[in-house]
Order: sequence, then C-alpha cells, then structure tokens
Amino acid sequence: MLEGRFVLGRVSDVRTVAADSDLLALVLGPDGGAAMLRDDMAEGGWVALWNGDDAHDPEVTGMLSAIVAPLAASGLPVWTAASYDGDLVLVPADRLEEAVGVLRRAGHQVTV
Repeated sequence: MLEGRFVLGRVSDVRTVAADSDLLALVLGPDGGAAMLRDDMAEGGWVALWNGDDAHDPEVTGMLSAIVAPLAASGLPVWTAASYDGDLVLVPADRLEEAVGVLRRAGHQVTV
C-alpha cells in the first residue's frame, strides 16, 4: 500500500495537471483523461495498492485480474492504472480493511 489518500478527477486538458509530487498517475484516453492526485484531507478518498515492488514483465498474463477479480466479486469498487513494472489498484479508503481481507483470503500478501 502506498502512503496517503488519493482523489480521482477528470482531465479535459492535460496542461492543467501539474506534474508534481501530488500526482500519482495521469491516464489519457479517447474521452480525455483522468488523474490520481494525493490529497490526504479528501473526504471519500482512495488508497493505492501497488504490486510493482517485485516487477513483472508486461507479457505476464493475469497479474491485474488476480487482484481485481476477488475485489469485484466482493462488491468493492476499484480504479486501476499501470506502469511498466506494476499496477496501481485504488480502493475506497473507508473500505481498506475489507479489501485487505478479501485479498488475503484470495492468497495475496498485503502490507499495510
């Protein structure tokens, strides 16, 4: 788990997003984009789980689905982004304990 709380927001113009220490991820798509920004004071913030400490080759299949599938089966919302070596999986901060339990029961090691 990464330190801090994060908020998700729509980005219609990438030039409006400051590339500073508060930016965790910026994802651009056909609909514009989205940013994950650190905001420890945000109500309804998200926590970020990271599986890249032991980098995996992008060709390895099933890494993200092994994490997201049990969370989805338990009714937990997620928001994801990937870097070259790993994946960010955000879950609502107020459901962190539940998410950790679900992942541990699915056989994952989670450090909080």
